[in-house]
Amino acid sequence: MTSSLSPLLDDRESVSADLAGVIEAQVKAQSGLSGTAVKGAYAAARKFKPGIVEAATSAMLPDFLNALAPLWDSRPSGTSFGAHLAANSDEASEALLAVTDRQAQSAPAALAKAYQSLRGKAKEYVTQALVPVGDVIESHAAAA
Repeated sequence: MTSSLSPLLDDRESVSADLAGVIEAQVKAQSGLSGTAVKGAYAAARKFKPGIVEAATSAMLPDFLNALAPLWDSRPSGTSFGAHLAANSDEASEALLAVTDRQAQSAPAALAKAYQSLRGKAKEYVTQALVPVGDVIESHAAAA
């Protein structure tokens, strides 16, 4: 397995597609009033620009990997990256949200509005996705 996450950029399309799949699954899993809001914002973003989730994930991938690199480097031997992210959920979630917050500042108004409508609960949603995100990264790192 690679000791760095940068080789994952060589397979950017595949990594981004797999991470977009995690996002899709997390959105579908939401329920209740907040789940309805998430699903609505997600649908609005996809309607605004089809393929936006994959494109945005690809565009932010270098920043996501850079944000997670310290956690990758501190992962104990024998621990999956997903489990390590979950064990360090505050740090991991904040690192990923810092990337999306920066991106939202320059997003088109409709996308920025959709993002802001969810930002209050975003850490909870990101935390729920840490294990599958880590698993995707680890599987691609193993193949790099």
